[in-house]
Amino acid sequence: MPQNKKRNIGQFPWRYPESVLVTGSFILAGFILQSVAGEFNFYLLAKPVNYFITGFMVLLCITLGLFCSKSKFISWFSGVEMSVSLISALLFLSLIMGFTPQTTHSHSLFGFDAMTSSWAFVIIYLLTLLSLGILTVRRLRHFQSRSLGFYFNHSGLWLLMLCSGLGYADMERYIMHVREGETEWRVYNDNNQMKELPVAITLHDFDMDYYPPKLAIIDLDNGDVLPTTNPDFFQIDPDMLQGKLNGWKIEVEEYIHQAVRNSDSTYQEVSMPGATPAIRVRATKDHIVRSGWICGGNQAQLFMTLPLDDKTSMVMTVAEPRKFISDVDIYTQSEKKISTQIEVNKPVSVDNWTIYQYGYDNKAGRLSSYSSFELVYDPWLIPVYIGIIMLMFGSIMMIWSGKGRKEAINDME
Repeated sequence: MPQNKKRNIGQFPWRYPESVLVTGSFILAGFILQSVAGEFNFYLLAKPVNYFITGFMVLLCITLGLFCSKSKFISWFSGVEMSVSLISALLFLSLIMGFTPQTTHSHSLFGFDAMTSSWAFVIIYLLTLLSLGILTVRRLRHFQSRSLGFYFNHSGLWLLMLCSGLGYADMERYIMHVREGETEWRVYNDNNQMKELPVAITLHDFDMDYYPPKLAIIDLDNGDVLPTTNPDFFQIDPDMLQGKLNGWKIEVEEYIHQAVRNSDSTYQEVSMPGATPAIRVRATKDHIVRSGWICGGNQAQLFMTLPLDDKTSMVMTVAEPRKFISDVDIYTQSEKKISTQIEVNKPVSVDNWTIYQYGYDNKAGRLSSYSSFELVYDPWLIPVYIGIIMLMFGSIMMIWSGKGRKEAINDME
């Protein structure tokens, strides 16, 4: 009977040992290069360089996938073993990135603090991109309609990785401060150098809303919230009108979310920029009763507290913002005008620009005279979205086709 010969390391066809060894060698080479040459400068890939790299990458994948598909090396490089090794390497580097605080520029020897700019990450990224592209072309060479899910899935992933990586060099970020009633198109860098952008913003109005604030009891001598070892707070809630606060029984008699002072000791509801939360409470402890209005105040109104005794007083904490909204007009060089509202987590996109609500005058709050916007220019964003859609569509098709084959097998049984 024939005897199984033991395969030596390096003997084709290569399997997992060779794949892991090669991948690890590339990571090691990246760390060495990082320690010698410093971090990889992605901005060297800005257009038109990234366009040439994209074309070269497409041409290389097509050439190797179509004309070198029978090569043992190409079969291994685009095979399962190498794919798993490269994906595992990306996961390993991503774990390092997750456990290490990231900065804009690396200050460590091997680039752990700026992993996406490290040579090890860039090398593994490019190898994964090349391997995935060759595999997709090899499968397209023998096109089968039942493999449409695979084609969409892998092509979408390749497009997503390519555009999100090479497009990083063309991405621009700016912070623009716009005052109410004014139009701004200029931004300033860290060196206070001005740059004019092809997009302008007119701010008509800035407004914000707050979460209901909290009540606390403070020591009048030092201002500490009591008890000092474990400060106690009462969260104001219109649906919860009673509670306890540092031994005092609290009863909410009236709460006004947007209030202005009506007299020296009373408030009324008025919706205006200078309004602030105010509450009338009744506090009871050991047959001692204190009642009155409490207000945290702002730049337009003085605060008001409720004295409990000679040493303590009940106060209102600073209300935390729930949302802030900017009513704007956006103009572009393509002569577009968009009248809209921008708020946190609800950006506006126009002509490859995405505009986010960034900030405001924290001290002034609702009285802020300006609003800050983050403007992100990403001309590769649409191809990234296309890649995501293809990836999702392909995944659904693969799941559906797998379900169909399983049902066919069950029918045959």
